Amino acid sequence: MTISRILVVDDDPQARRVLRAALVAQGFEVRDARTGEEALERIREEPPDVILLDLKMPGMGGVEACRQIAESTPVAIIVLSARQSVRDRIEAFEAGADQYISKPCEIRELVARIRAAKRRFDSLRSPVLVLGDVEINFETHEVTRHDGSRVHLTAKEFKLLHYLASHPDQVVSHRRILQGVWGPDYGDEVEYLRVLINQLRKKIEADPSNPVHILTDPSAGYRLTLRARSRTARIGETPDALPGIPVLA
Repeated sequence: MTISRILVVDDDPQARRVLRAALVAQGFEVRDARTGEEALERIREEPPDVILLDLKMPGMGGVEACRQIAESTPVAIIVLSARQSVRDRIEAFEAGADQYISKPCEIRELVARIRAAKRRFDSLRSPVLVLGDVEINFETHEVTRHDGSRVHLTAKEFKLLHYLASHPDQVVSHRRILQGVWGPDYGDEVEYLRVLINQLRKKIEADPSNPVHILTDPSAGYRLTLRARSRTARIGETPDALPGIPVLA
């Protein structure tokens, strides 16, 4: 079994020592960093599988570090922080965090979260993504149906699909998607995104009016589920808000 590489980012030396000892005992390879700037250097040297990130740090701070890491590296980010306010959690998730765990925490829970995050990211390493009867090859940029027919995606549609697939089963905010697909100068042009999402659904979803893979989280953003769960909608529940089940390797 491949040993998972963990990067612990925390300015508290005692916290780093405790986490290192506990995780090494569980079979992980552990490196650490004191600041967000140092974490980015460590990532450039050797990308980790999972990052454990504290929010309260000197320099750029944990939220900004999370944002820069998420924009530059496909890696699972687990925020491990003593901050417990809803606002802190929202800021962390909007910056790109995959999970948020409050300190103190049980090492067994932390290890389980790390392994789950790694499994989810491992499922993305294959260049081929299957959504229903559509197969997307991210290396060749070919999209085909199971009957062999080709599906033509524009460059922007393909980039949007790739961006959502890089954050599977996560609600990604409108602003993050716009900046990730259109560029850093965008963020408020939500109508651009809605139009492109509708175009992509028409090509990917079996029933675009009742999507099961490209889902809407009202007023928050969109998420891509790799395998949908079928169930009957309750009265008053919109079909494209139904939850899906992420594919775990």
